[in-house]
Amino acid sequence: MKEFLQALRVQRWDDHRFYHHSRINQSLHFISAASFLCAYALLPFHPAASGLIGWLVSMTTRQSGHFFFEPKGYDTFNDVTHEYKEEVKVGYNLKRKVVLLAIWAISPVMLLISPTLFGVFDDVSGLAGYAHKLGLMWLALGIGGIVFRTIHLFFLRGVQTGLVWAVKIITDPFHDLKLYCKAPIYLLQGQLIDPMGQTHGS
Repeated sequence: MKEFLQALRVQRWDDHRFYHHSRINQSLHFISAASFLCAYALLPFHPAASGLIGWLVSMTTRQSGHFFFEPKGYDTFNDVTHEYKEEVKVGYNLKRKVVLLAIWAISPVMLLISPTLFGVFDDVSGLAGYAHKLGLMWLALGIGGIVFRTIHLFFLRGVQTGLVWAVKIITDPFHDLKLYCKAPIYLLQGQLIDPMGQTHGS
């Protein structure tokens, strides 16, 4: 267990120092974390609503921070290139995220083409029925994305690395809420990049 927790700390620190330099990205992660916790709270009672919040709010804010605001030039703090970080990324790098987001974006069209999703759902009509089915689809996509990458990591980097990553992803909202709660304040003060060398240990 001690080794597992240490590996979790390492993955979390690597994730922060490599992929969260931008205060805008950090602020969006704070919003994402708060909305993910709302989605978690809804999951046992309204899974479809949980899926809708998780993707429409949590994932869009989270991933827009990475795609549009995170610096992609040479990382002087870590002395590595963006290409290197993409190559060693434990979870979903930007290329993998494009595939995942493409599936997410096309799923509403699939539901329009086949309202029952080829027999998976009951043929419930109306906007409320469509939103309910879409929420469940997106919830399944989120869970499936975690399971798929976890098993993939079993073969690429070992069972422990995969399990550590899965635990990290599931608990990220709790961790990010605490880690990035001051990011919006720093952003309002005009600080666009986190001076990590001065504020964080290695």
